[in-house]
Amino acid sequence: MARRFERTKEDFICGHCGRMVRGNGYTNHCPACLWSRHVDVNPGDRAATCGGLMEPVGVELKNGEWVILHRCVCCGFERKNRAAQEDNFEVLLKISAT
Repeated sequence: MARRFERTKEDFICGHCGRMVRGNGYTNHCPACLWSRHVDVNPGDRAATCGGLMEPVGVELKNGEWVILHRCVCCGFERKNRAAQEDNFEVLLKISAT
């Protein structure tokens, strides 16, 4: 079955740093610390049962866009997500240096 994006607009409190994040339907990680949560099987579907925190473990520059690699600390699932304009660039650079 092909992956299909489902836009889900919702606000959330970051499970890592506690920041209140205003979602825009494409928001999938905290702009302050860049952590995420394992809630999707396919982007936006909220069908994952794990719910673990997803640590930003890598960064790459692809076609002029920053892409963050998240890894679930509970089950090891990995997913790449585009960085957003409002993301903390210093944290992005710190991750890229590791």
